[in-house]
Amino acid sequence: MNPAGGSGVSQIMVVGMGVLALLLVGYSAVWRVTRTAVTIVHEGGHALVAVLVGRRLEGIHLHSDTSGLAISRGRPTGPGVMATMAAGYPMPSLVGLGCASLLGANKVTGMLWVGIVVLVATLFVVRNGFGVFAVLATGLLLAAIAFLTPTIVQSAFGYLITWFLLLGGVRPVSELQARRRRRRSRDSDADQLGQLTGLPGGLWVIMFGLTTLGCLLLGAVWLLHLSG
Repeated sequence: MNPAGGSGVSQIMVVGMGVLALLLVGYSAVWRVTRTAVTIVHEGGHALVAVLVGRRLEGIHLHSDTSGLAISRGRPTGPGVMATMAAGYPMPSLVGLGCASLLGANKVTGMLWVGIVVLVATLFVVRNGFGVFAVLATGLLLAAIAFLTPTIVQSAFGYLITWFLLLGGVRPVSELQARRRRRRSRDSDADQLGQLTGLPGGLWVIMFGLTTLGCLLLGAVWLLHLSG
């Protein structure tokens, strides 16, 4: 795979967008804002899997403190609810990996359009005002890039999004474990999965971490491969 080949994208741009994404994720004052985008994908992951396993999706709530909640109804136990609960933390990293694959196929405009369509669909299931604002603002940003900018700008933005999702999928897992150590997250996804499966919540955190780190490593290889 040659993620950057054929699109006029240099390795300097690819690495530069990675550094910028690292700042967006690593600098806490900025992360308190940018984390909302990761939350949208996280809760969207819960919602998507809930629908796929036959649960009834009642809505998504996104809050200004970057927390969120996807509400679905169905059997309280079993593989369906476990899959739904497990989908949130890995989803930003998995979406980032998918974005890296699209960039490798020189489909950056298509990637932006997929994001726009998904966000429009998400609007129909968001149930609070801040959530509507956050999803709409994100969708308008993608639309502006897709409609109003040249290909090279779209490519740079596409790499920024991809790096951001790959890196932004890792930090919430570490934050989750930090909250668990302070005993402030007993109803977290990991702890609820622990109750459902009998496996320790900490083991689920490890699995989330391995998944997100694996996606980051693989995505980075794809993005950097022959990009010069």
